[in-house]
Amino acid sequence: MALSYGGRSILGELAGWAMAIVLGIAAIVYAPEIKMAGYAMLGLQPPVRTIAAATTPVRSKLEAGGRNTAELNVGVNGHFFTAAEINGRRIDVMVDTGASIVALTYDDAVAIGVGPAQSEFTHQVSTANGVARVAPVTLDRVMIGDIMVRNVRAAVIERGKLQTTLLGNSFLSRLNRYEMRNGRMLLEE
Repeated sequence: MALSYGGRSILGELAGWAMAIVLGIAAIVYAPEIKMAGYAMLGLQPPVRTIAAATTPVRSKLEAGGRNTAELNVGVNGHFFTAAEINGRRIDVMVDTGASIVALTYDDAVAIGVGPAQSEFTHQVSTANGVARVAPVTLDRVMIGDIMVRNVRAAVIERGKLQTTLLGNSFLSRLNRYEMRNGRMLLEE
């Protein structure tokens, strides 16, 4: 049974609307990827956003066994942001148990005196923002409160690929322990 001209016309319009809805949903879901692809096609550097998250103060104390501890409260976004002292300079960081190493933003690396030359970006890593080139470095010391770890492996991420420095497992694994419970993170040297 053949459709009349009016029936075909209505089906065509419905198919067009369905396609527009699917494309609209895809554009919303994949907006960040589409935006980054647009920057790449135009050969532009994407703007760097800063994370608008306040750092939480560190409560430090010396435990009975002579071990230093530090306690952080979770931020409103569910992450642990605090100030660390890296190579003697104060840097705002996010403590990230999912990061294998300390990952420094390019600007933070320059601020603490380990800003690499372009030729030192010799490795590639996969990040939440895609693939990025990194330069391996070793940090003299990293401190949170009274907890200090020396000779910490780290990587400087190429400019514009990381929004905040991540304090990862190359620091955390050197502690006696760390644990998260009831919106708090406890670090013990």
